[in-house]
Amino acid sequence: MMAARTHCINLIPKVCLPQSFRSGESVTNLRFDCVSKSSKLSLKTSCGRHHRRQNLSIRSVFTGIVEEMGEVKNLGMADHGGFDLKIGARVVLEDVKLGDSIAVNGTCLTVTEFNAEEFTVGLAPETLRKTSLEELKKGSPVNLERALQPVSRMGGHVVQGHVDGTGVIESMEVEGDSLWVKVKADKGLLKYIVPKGFVAVDGTSLTVVDVFDEESCFNFMMVAYTQQKVVIPTKSIGQKVNLEVDIMGKYVERLLTSGGFSLNRAEEKK
Repeated sequence: MMAARTHCINLIPKVCLPQSFRSGESVTNLRFDCVSKSSKLSLKTSCGRHHRRQNLSIRSVFTGIVEEMGEVKNLGMADHGGFDLKIGARVVLEDVKLGDSIAVNGTCLTVTEFNAEEFTVGLAPETLRKTSLEELKKGSPVNLERALQPVSRMGGHVVQGHVDGTGVIESMEVEGDSLWVKVKADKGLLKYIVPKGFVAVDGTSLTVVDVFDEESCFNFMMVAYTQQKVVIPTKSIGQKVNLEVDIMGKYVERLLTSGGFSLNRAEEKK
């Protein structure tokens, strides 16, 4: 799948809006304006004040459809004191610009340098702690995807590129030309994973087949085509994978546990 210049889409609940909005104001109108390359958001508050369009620091989103597999060229401490990851690629570099977001094994990272054959991203300490990127080494293949455009097809599901945690590959079994993969996950993540639901594994949008609560595992199957396009089949049993669960499950849980939604209240309105 070929994509062009990335734009950012805001899928963040209002509690994450910039502090420039006055306390007590709630957003009632959110519009994505894709007329030009300098796409911006228009926000209108409930009190009727219309804020001037402005470029906000909005998180990018992805689809979980891997565009290409890149190769780690170098990683380690940089001269500036941070930890850099340099990746060889082709497709994602076609229209890349400094500051663009690229998902690397499902982790949304910012391009800090690039040329015609490779790009560099910085890794924060928290990113290294939270993801499986710490296991990468020179020559490792990685899944790559540019951020979603407002005109792109949603071939997978909404993936934020914010890794929720890591899982461990428990088994890999071949059936015909397909591959069954079972992943062990923390119970705190497993509760958001449901049969026939979506999960992003190393940034790949996959459909869950079964969930095994007793084993704290879930499994999925990859057809031959997918196996050739993503890094999961290149990994071994016992290796880590990045996991991002469907954000909708978190929103529902938040509503039910914070008092924002009541079944009794819904019944009273009928």
